[in-house]
Amino acid sequence: MAHRVYNFAPGPAMLPIAVMERAQAEFLDFQGLGASVVEISHRSKEFEALVDETDALLREAMTIPANYRILYVHGGASMQFAAVPLNLIGRVPSRRALYADTGNFAGRAIAEARRYGEICIAASSAATNHDRIPEIDPAALEGEAAYFHLTSNNTLYGTRWNDFPDTGEVPLVADATSDILSRTLDVSRFGVLYAGAQKNLGTSGVAVVLIREDLLDHADPQTPNLLNYETYARDHSLTNTPNTFSIYMIRLVLEWLAAQGGVAAMQCVNEEKARLLYERIDRSGFYAGYAQPAHRSASNVTFNLTTPELLQRFLDEALREDLYALKGHRALGGVRASLYNAMPLEGVRALIDFMDAFEQRNG
Repeated sequence: MAHRVYNFAPGPAMLPIAVMERAQAEFLDFQGLGASVVEISHRSKEFEALVDETDALLREAMTIPANYRILYVHGGASMQFAAVPLNLIGRVPSRRALYADTGNFAGRAIAEARRYGEICIAASSAATNHDRIPEIDPAALEGEAAYFHLTSNNTLYGTRWNDFPDTGEVPLVADATSDILSRTLDVSRFGVLYAGAQKNLGTSGVAVVLIREDLLDHADPQTPNLLNYETYARDHSLTNTPNTFSIYMIRLVLEWLAAQGGVAAMQCVNEEKARLLYERIDRSGFYAGYAQPAHRSASNVTFNLTTPELLQRFLDEALREDLYALKGHRALGGVRASLYNAMPLEGVRALIDFMDAFEQRNG
């Protein structure tokens, strides 16, 4: 095997080695066809069977109820910032929707949705620079609303919703890009749940959308065909050529996940990885965690050092120790360690060992 690092990148992110080795072995000859999965027609019986298999694996992994449809949609999660309001905001005459502002991607979703209706900010952590999950403003929940949108995990600042709000009759919509499949979720609590594939599901270029069937037929008349959820549901996501390789990779990742014991088993491993790293951050004043402890993400751990010079030395030396992509987002700085499903416990222990040695040399 070629030289490999522990890849803490926030996305596109580390993939399981077993998945990449299998994709490599099958790349030239998919299921004995003598052609690659990226060469065959998306309308072939072999590819349609692959989509069926991917659906079944995802339904099993997430315990998706029968009245939810699985869509494989172009453009990644950011395309859904427009697709969600286009498909849902017309459900109520006021064209009003509720959003929680918890960071960068939530803010981008809000900005896009404002093109299509009245957007009410029901909760915001902007006043504390998104270091926590905010309280919901009860007044914002008064009156009709087409949906309530939140971002389940904040990759940039390292926070997540540990408890999801009860929105009553208002459908809850979640961007779960950075924590899908990392912890168990009750899908029935959501009207729509969507995620870009490039963190826990597979490779970039496609989003998976889970939508309750009663929410399918509400798209605005001007909605482009390839942003209309009804189109994807009607044609099994094969209206035009989808990102066939990404869907294939999702199936491989789901098979790998099942072999690990499923989402519940993966959640235990993820919680242990995060616990060990947060304990190391909190052990002394040398490293300073960013997110408030009650709101910390298990997927993206953010912390900083006392000076910019010390931070840069940390990042440079970490890279020489094969600890890759630890630099925090430019909006926050510091260090960010993304601990998605494919990151092994050994990688976190290697980071902690490096942190110990670095503090001894520089503390």
